[in-house]
Amino acid sequence: MSRSNAFNDPQAAETDVSSRSSRGLTRDLGAERATARSRLRALARARRRYGSLFLALPLLLVVMADVRVRGDRLLALGGKHVASYLGAMAESAALWGLLLFAASARRGASRWIAALLFVVLATLSLGGQLYFHRQYATYLNLDATLFGTSLSSSLFGQLRADGENFLRSVLPPLLLAIALVWLGRRIVRPGRTARARAARLAAPAAVVAAFVLPCSYRAVQASTPDVIYFHAIGGLIKELVGVQTTAQVRPGLRTPPALPPVTPAPGPRRNVLFILTESVRADATCSARAPAGERGAPAPCPGTPRIDEAAPGRLPLTQMRSNASTTAIGLAVLWSGLQPIATREELHTAPLAFDYADAAGFDSAYWTSHHMMFANSRLYVQDLPVSHQCGATELDPLADIDLGADDRLLSAHVRSELLSLREPFLAVAHFGNTHVPYLVDPEQAPFQPALESKAPDDNDAYHNFYRNAVYRQDAAIAELIRFVRSSPVGDRTVIVFTSDHGEAFREHGQLGHTGSILDEEIRVPGWVDAPPGTLTAAEEAALRAARDELVFHTDVAPTLLDLMGLWDEPALAGYRAAMVGRSLLRPLAAPAALALTNCTGIWGCAFKNWGMMRGNMKLESRAWDTAWHCYDVLADPREQRDLGPAACGDLPRLADAIYGGPAGSVDVPAHLRDLASRPRRD
Repeated sequence: MSRSNAFNDPQAAETDVSSRSSRGLTRDLGAERATARSRLRALARARRRYGSLFLALPLLLVVMADVRVRGDRLLALGGKHVASYLGAMAESAALWGLLLFAASARRGASRWIAALLFVVLATLSLGGQLYFHRQYATYLNLDATLFGTSLSSSLFGQLRADGENFLRSVLPPLLLAIALVWLGRRIVRPGRTARARAARLAAPAAVVAAFVLPCSYRAVQASTPDVIYFHAIGGLIKELVGVQTTAQVRPGLRTPPALPPVTPAPGPRRNVLFILTESVRADATCSARAPAGERGAPAPCPGTPRIDEAAPGRLPLTQMRSNASTTAIGLAVLWSGLQPIATREELHTAPLAFDYADAAGFDSAYWTSHHMMFANSRLYVQDLPVSHQCGATELDPLADIDLGADDRLLSAHVRSELLSLREPFLAVAHFGNTHVPYLVDPEQAPFQPALESKAPDDNDAYHNFYRNAVYRQDAAIAELIRFVRSSPVGDRTVIVFTSDHGEAFREHGQLGHTGSILDEEIRVPGWVDAPPGTLTAAEEAALRAARDELVFHTDVAPTLLDLMGLWDEPALAGYRAAMVGRSLLRPLAAPAALALTNCTGIWGCAFKNWGMMRGNMKLESRAWDTAWHCYDVLADPREQRDLGPAACGDLPRLADAIYGGPAGSVDVPAHLRDLASRPRRD
């Protein structure tokens, strides 16, 4: 149609315009579709490009959190530790990347399982480690889980004690993990490709691998916190899958009663410093002052010469014995006055020396170089009514879980805080470097030959290695004693000294401690150093009379109470009645029959061992013994001559009633049979 005809024909003109508009619309729609397809392709490319970067974001957050917590230590890593940390980063990246990839899928039930795993594991591993580091200045590791109590007891006990701070630590990782899953489903959105299916299948394998792969987790901890956590939990799971024993019984949270305010009895004004050491046998030190040598000069005390010189006027207790050879049991006995066979409930609810001191208006402190992760130590002591307290990781964040922090650091810390205590005070300084594996200074090691080898043929050399550890610790304790004596409070401060237990070197086959109640494991040093005027004449006479008497750790709490003027306090009569010990500041009555055991409601023994003592007669058995052994420890100090049960009088009958019989004839000792069914409060 010509232009003129179209102009003259309105209908034809309208048709022409419509046709041209339709062609334009088609072109526009096509362009829009092309643009949309281009944008989708660009978005797909961006998702492929940035999705991979997004999957690396969890690792970045883990490393950033680690740097914030211990950046100075990470900068100090070198050599193999850098390689170890890089390996842990690769493991962490694979785990979180694969889980987040699977959780970001568009559909399917598996994405919800992956999302749940991602959120839960991220919250526990990162949040839990942040909380744990705030508590101990180190990350939770395999040693901590194995030396602590059962996971549920430890976890829920800690939550009851400090749940608010735990929630503050885990809440940010929880919210971040949820946000990452939400964003992943918008950014990553993996399709149904073979690569995506392979990645989703690899996610469970990555989770399993995280629990079994090794890592650097002890002092240096050259791994990311999440990798250390998974390694620890994996090791615990393997431990729990094995045979269950009472060895998982560990101290828990204490719930002592509120004591009424009490007033100390009239008497000398005195502070009390209780120095407690670890695994030191009676023959490794000198309870009594070394005898004078030629020309009147004191002969050296070979094991602890500096303590010998620092406390020359001390009153010795040459026949002191612990009631167990386990630290946790020893502390409970020393501080509560109860026997180790008291129930778990009784051992966790009894007032301790610190509680009595607080009721009497004493200031108090507990300083220790022991690691608070070891065997739930922090749970047991965290609520002590003290104004000053420290553990190994407050002294040294890299402290070994067995050795604790250097005892020299503890000595310096106590010296820095002691004079800030308000008088009168009760202070406990608890040293620990004489615990296996023993901390030795090669430049100050007089006992030779010395070897770290535990081989039977090297037993004497290994014993020398231990003696060198005692010699090293001697300097730290002596320095503290000299400081106290030269300080403004020195002439008003009574020092009490002992060890929690001894240490065996195959005298009867066993090595170390917790294996028996024979004297190499329970006979310990003991002495009291009291400046003139801090004891009455009668008290000093009683202590001198006790020099060579058989005394026990059950006598320590009564003595501490007497030093604080509280032993006769009527308001404490009910608690005093539960104590079987005697105050060493008073004339000693006839010896009582005392239980000795490493199998208790506060600590489960690796293998059974128990017995009793009255005076110098000891009844004893171990896991392989189906009959009682009886020894006279004064006539036979090496316990080589078994006198037979009848020689121990009524001790076999009393022991049968407590334990059910010798260790080798009983599956579970009688005093522990209801432990599993008894309600836990810790």
